[in-house]
Amino acid sequence: MTDEEFMRDVLQRIATGPTLSKDLSRGDAARAMQIILDGKADDVQAGIFLIALRMKRETDDELAGILDAINSSLTPQPVNVDHLLTIVDPYDGYLRGTPAAPFLPPVLAACGERVVTHGMASVGPKFGATHERVLTATGYRLPSGTADVATRLENDDIGWCYVSQDVLAPSLAALLDLRTRIVKRPCLTTIEVAVNALHPVKGNHLVTGFVHKPYPPVYAALAKAGGFDSSLMVRGVEGGVVPSLTQAARFFTSEDGENLTQIDIEPTTVNIARSERATPLPDALQNNDVRSVKAPENPFAFELSSHAAALGLAALSGEDGYTRDSLVYSGAVILHARGKANSLTSAANLVKEALDSGSALKRFNSALA
Repeated sequence: MTDEEFMRDVLQRIATGPTLSKDLSRGDAARAMQIILDGKADDVQAGIFLIALRMKRETDDELAGILDAINSSLTPQPVNVDHLLTIVDPYDGYLRGTPAAPFLPPVLAACGERVVTHGMASVGPKFGATHERVLTATGYRLPSGTADVATRLENDDIGWCYVSQDVLAPSLAALLDLRTRIVKRPCLTTIEVAVNALHPVKGNHLVTGFVHKPYPPVYAALAKAGGFDSSLMVRGVEGGVVPSLTQAARFFTSEDGENLTQIDIEPTTVNIARSERATPLPDALQNNDVRSVKAPENPFAFELSSHAAALGLAALSGEDGYTRDSLVYSGAVILHARGKANSLTSAANLVKEALDSGSALKRFNSALA
């Protein structure tokens, strides 16, 4: 069957309404996605494929197949470190609070982890303040290629790196315009979390966030399919890896992609008692109608990114506040889940030491040099 015949057959199977559509095998999903990545399907076919899957609800096999195609299109990059932690926040960023997670990697690096994060500058449906926008506002230099990423991760004075999807997975990033025109959130939003082009010596570990209850097993299965040795899913604010600073939360861990362990947590365990669940928006942006700016290049996201950059640098410099608490709490969850401390409290103390000693700030500044 030619590629054109195959895509026609696939679309006939998955785009026949909520009750008559048929699920794809992992292999068929992979082939269809590979055709799209190779530019052999037109935008109409590609758009129907992504939306039809979303509307009928993707199976684990379909998600894994699409991820197979994406990962097989990447150029593997060896990284000469024993273990690598990949932290992925929502690619579409933040609108309801000021993000702190862009500054989590240098903090964890100061605690002995090697950490990479990835994303895009701006993507729908939220088009919010992203890691890339926030870090760019600090003067952070984006890596030129995956070899540059590996160099920064291997550097004992840095040990962390943010990389754009343009560099990490170029063929996937090339679908950005299509995703913008689709408007609604496609399955790629879920799948791109487990993109895996960087290969450490011993273990690859995925950390991501969620809001809705069905997602932890989905992400755990994707992590396994993508070649990660373990996964950690945190119920965080706006789907990120920072838990609420005001109420109970939970995280899940998995080492086989199937069995999940749930851990319930409270911010008061690490002496955090705030009135807002995340770093609040600045006064100048409080009265904005954030729903009206969900579009590419929206000025709200730029202003929020600049504000987040200033607060992040202040937190790395030892300043108290919501952003520091966010880094302490999320960092403690990750270190505790990774077995780097025997309790959430002791893990939080490790993070506080990294901030108060200046070692986290030093690692951040080393990445700017």
